[in-house]
Amino acid sequence: MLCCIIYLNNFTQASAMGSHPLANLPCLLFLLLLPSSSHPTHDCPQRCGGIDIPFPFGIGPNCSLPGFQVSCGHQSQTPLPYLADTQLRILSISISNGEIRVDSAPFIATDCSNGRHALATISLPFDGPFTISGASNRFVAIGCDTVAVVADGGTFTSGCVSLCSTRESILSPGGACSGVGCCEAAMPRGRRYLSMGAGNMFGYVNVSTFDNCSYSFVVERGGYEFREEDLREFPRRASIAMRLEWAVGDDGGGGCGENAYRLPAVRGSGYLCNCSEGFAGNPYLNGSGGCQDVNECKDPETSPCVNGARCNNKIPGYNCKCPFGSTGDGTKHGSGCRKIFQIVEAVLGTCVGIVVMLFCGLWFYFGLKKRALIKLKEKYFHQNGGLLLEQQLSTREGTNCARIFSAEELKQATCNYDNARILGTGAYGTVYKGVLEDGTTVAIKKSKVMDQSQIDQFINEVVILTQINHRNVVRLLGCCLETKVPMLVYEFISNGTLYKHIHDRGLNDPIPWRARLRIATETAEALAYLHSAASMVIFHRDVKSSNILLDDNYTAKMSDFGISRLLPLDQTQVPTLVQGTFGYLDPEYLQTNQLTAKSDVYSFGVVLAELLTGQKPVSFQRSREDSNLAMYFLSSLKCKDLKDFIERDVKREASVEQLSAVSELARKCLLLRGEKRPTMKEVAQELLIIAGIGSHGGDETEEESELPMNNRSSS
Repeated sequence: MLCCIIYLNNFTQASAMGSHPLANLPCLLFLLLLPSSSHPTHDCPQRCGGIDIPFPFGIGPNCSLPGFQVSCGHQSQTPLPYLADTQLRILSISISNGEIRVDSAPFIATDCSNGRHALATISLPFDGPFTISGASNRFVAIGCDTVAVVADGGTFTSGCVSLCSTRESILSPGGACSGVGCCEAAMPRGRRYLSMGAGNMFGYVNVSTFDNCSYSFVVERGGYEFREEDLREFPRRASIAMRLEWAVGDDGGGGCGENAYRLPAVRGSGYLCNCSEGFAGNPYLNGSGGCQDVNECKDPETSPCVNGARCNNKIPGYNCKCPFGSTGDGTKHGSGCRKIFQIVEAVLGTCVGIVVMLFCGLWFYFGLKKRALIKLKEKYFHQNGGLLLEQQLSTREGTNCARIFSAEELKQATCNYDNARILGTGAYGTVYKGVLEDGTTVAIKKSKVMDQSQIDQFINEVVILTQINHRNVVRLLGCCLETKVPMLVYEFISNGTLYKHIHDRGLNDPIPWRARLRIATETAEALAYLHSAASMVIFHRDVKSSNILLDDNYTAKMSDFGISRLLPLDQTQVPTLVQGTFGYLDPEYLQTNQLTAKSDVYSFGVVLAELLTGQKPVSFQRSREDSNLAMYFLSSLKCKDLKDFIERDVKREASVEQLSAVSELARKCLLLRGEKRPTMKEVAQELLIIAGIGSHGGDETEEESELPMNNRSSS
């Protein structure tokens, strides 16, 4: 090598000075004949004494880098590996961290009371690649009257002292060298030569019964645990090792192999080689013996990819095909695909956390809302007199069994008050068709407003209506007090209102005259019952054809007592604000605000006029002065024949006598002064008499019937 350097130098100078470059040809030939130390031959032994010998170490010529030769000795039946030209037996070689373990048992310094004394010296080639590791070894001394020293023969000297007062004091837990029976000292770094000695301080006088010797040695960290019996038997049972650091010198070889890189040696000079990431093998060799690609995907059980990802081997490294189509660069612990999954898991975890928090928040919110709703229902129940109503219903015997419904029950019965369930709408509320849980069909009246001062009257009305047992009054089944405005539940009447049957001819067939007369009679009987036969006087206050319901047999049922008033039996009128339906309102009530039973009589007279004429109570298709049906009917009685304003179907079916009698009764009911009107009881009796009169109108034609003029005044 030196000749090569000289040759290259001379070659450069000769070229510069014009000399012939072949003057140093012998040196060049010597260089070419030198074996390549970075490429061991294939017949180099790979093991000795069961120990692997990897390159740059080697056994035999051309099998190692300079200074890394190993001799496979035959001192015993089993060959053992030694560092060439030393007494250091190799226990293991590591090319990854630049250390080898060697047997240190032959290098034990001894001092005994019988005069046996021996120093120990560890000497490595001065220009070789090995040094004694200071970080991986420690200097240890054993004895109870011991002074031990370690030195490098120049700049470093260290040692420790171990003393024992009694034999019992030797037993230190865990085998630690604490200075009682055993002590230790630090090791210098990067030394190739160490000298060790052991001695005593008091001639073993105080410890002669249990210890007469001292020992010192170098041992790898964690490689020795002190035992009390070592004071007597240590040389015979010693099995210790120390570590040497090694590095390839800058002039010691041809560098690292393929797919490998250099890194500085721990000892501070030279270098070591490591395989590049994704490769494994001997970084000092090329080819199949050197750093080869690691197939990370070979074993599915140890695949670096996350579950569900497909591992694809690359040179170097690998990648992971994620299930959702993304590909991650997997050159380090599956980092690419795993990072993607970590992001996905983080996002999913965050989303799940948000959903859980949102769910808990909603659950808490709806819980509070439900609790507030329950309290609100209780408030309305008490506010609407629920306790008082329950008390009055429970103390009354012989009444119809009225029931107090819950708001939720009526909400379900009407499909949350679906518009398709609406039976009718008025100024004071809406009536819905409902079906209870037991299959009973009912009519549920949901009021719009209610004056809180009328709560007591509402309760009285409910109580009174539960006592009414008249076949021509819609039966009250119960009520609901859990809403702001109480709701009433009535029996369901299937055939609609009288108003629709009279005026909606496109939807219904005309009602026969006999049925009309019977409906009028039944309605009058119901009103007469309310005015006089009930336990308290009831003024309906809103008698009209749309509040007269019909069943499948055209039986009349009075309904809608929403604005009705209750009076004691001895009271005949009550001052109140005018309420009712325009076209049916009593003019006297409208002027005086005094509600009487005759107000219902007037409204019933308008219903009789509807039955006779088929005209609506208010119509702007008639002249302005006749837009009100009552006025139109009274003026027609004065100025026209009955055949001119009576409905055609009625004229064809009714007898002249019946038409004249009913018209006259309607006129009396529509008198402006209430005191001159008949009572509802008198009206009912008159209608019964009229219904008994024989009818022959069905045998006459419109042209053949001669209906008389009625020129009665409406005083």
